[in-house]
Amino acid sequence: MDTRRSGPGTGKRAGNDSWLRRVGWLVLIWAASVAALGVAAWVLRLIMQGVGFRS
Repeated sequence: MDTRRSGPGTGKRAGNDSWLRRVGWLVLIWAASVAALGVAAWVLRLIMQGVGFRS
């Protein structure tokens, strides 16, 4: 019986690709959260300026 496994996450090359993919997703999610925070700050600033607050 052949007990070798095949598929994603097996072998040196697949493991390396998986690691890069995970880091890529981490960077993408981090960048999206920073961008969302920037948009939220900008919207709050517009609202505050609209009601008379000045920075």
